Amino acid sequence: MFRSCVISAATTAGRSVVGQRTLTTAAVGSAARNHKIVVVGGGTAGLAISHQLLHSGKFLQDDIAVVDPSMWHHYQPGWTLVGGGVKTKEDLRRPLHSLINPKIKFYNYDIGTFSPENNLVTLGNGDKINYEHLVVVPGININYGSVKGLPEALANPDSLVSSIYGYNTCDKVFSTIQKLQKGSALFTQPAGVIKCAGAPQKIMWLALDYWKRAGLYDSSNPSSSGIQISFATGMPSMFAVAKYGAVLEALRKDRGVEGLFQHDLIAVDGNNATFARPDGQAQITKKFDLLHVVPKMGPHAFVKNSTLANPDGYVDVDAGSTRHTKYPNVWSAGDASSLPTSKTAAAITSEAPVLVHNLLQSLQGKAPDAVYDGYASCPLTTEYGKVLLAEFKYGGQPKETFGRWFSIDQAVPRRSFYHLKKDFFPWVYYQSLVKGTWAGPKGWMN
Repeated sequence: MFRSCVISAATTAGRSVVGQRTLTTAAVGSAARNHKIVVVGGGTAGLAISHQLLHSGKFLQDDIAVVDPSMWHHYQPGWTLVGGGVKTKEDLRRPLHSLINPKIKFYNYDIGTFSPENNLVTLGNGDKINYEHLVVVPGININYGSVKGLPEALANPDSLVSSIYGYNTCDKVFSTIQKLQKGSALFTQPAGVIKCAGAPQKIMWLALDYWKRAGLYDSSNPSSSGIQISFATGMPSMFAVAKYGAVLEALRKDRGVEGLFQHDLIAVDGNNATFARPDGQAQITKKFDLLHVVPKMGPHAFVKNSTLANPDGYVDVDAGSTRHTKYPNVWSAGDASSLPTSKTAAAITSEAPVLVHNLLQSLQGKAPDAVYDGYASCPLTTEYGKVLLAEFKYGGQPKETFGRWFSIDQAVPRRSFYHLKKDFFPWVYYQSLVKGTWAGPKGWMN
């Protein structure tokens, strides 16, 4: 999954030690280095796509290979609930090797370089893997260093600075919420692309509800409350999809949360947070007593510096077919791709079947004919027990599953949606999505 938050384990010559268990991965120096499909990435997209390909029945043992250096696979959408004290982070992860079908070859190594002209991938140790088709889905990188002083603040157990965006930090969030009895609580979102653009405010709404229940915050009279809450975002609005953004903006005002728009966090120094402003405006520094930070994110260097990338560093694919714009046997989806939609696990439920269908068509010498419409979703917690279920497609147009079936407005936070977020989605993720048998709103496959 190429994530900086992954817990390290001892690794020697193709044998990875996970607790008391040992995993023998592919011996890279052996002759078995030719595959029909090489999938770079063992995250949500990599597992869903590789297993959907396997379920097609068109591949034999080791025809498909997955490359990823991680020891663990994390259900990252659950980290918001960890930050809210609802779940434990240990319950949301699995050893990566345990999720990969034995018929798929697993290379537990880093990626060095891509050579699409020669149909090969070079691993971090210099060895090479050949392919007929390449699927590039390694996710994106979280850049904690993008905010000066943030790594040190996160590592300090006494600071009230935290983030739900890492395995090593997501459980610190709830302890900071519990500790704060009065003062200024500041929640940030950076300018630019991030995973799940709704998550920065999800944790804010949970914190607000916690303080409200504890008698520390009165949303009807916030100025008299012991805690003052601000949402500082590098973006111009609460949410990019207009329908849901309007509801969340009304919620912000109704609950007395200060909105600081186009405020991009660049530094943390003690209890001071400094923000860049657009159009040459002067930087702004605000004092805080609690700070929740979402770092900037972006493509991994081995993608950004390759010939597969567009000028922004993402794998350059057609927005409908997921096929590379230059190399017809290269494909991408998920966070690493240039697909102009939100980077969420829900988006992958719709992207993966399109990619798989089109790749199989290509193997048969047929033109890709499946089209991804940009579907993505954000189950946005607005308090304990309620979720606003945003679903949309390209152009910011709502595409609501339950609205079609039951004529309900998903912009209204509901308890039923909360149970989808808290209980159903984590279950179906590990029971079905990463096994290649779940297609989101379209239900079960195969």
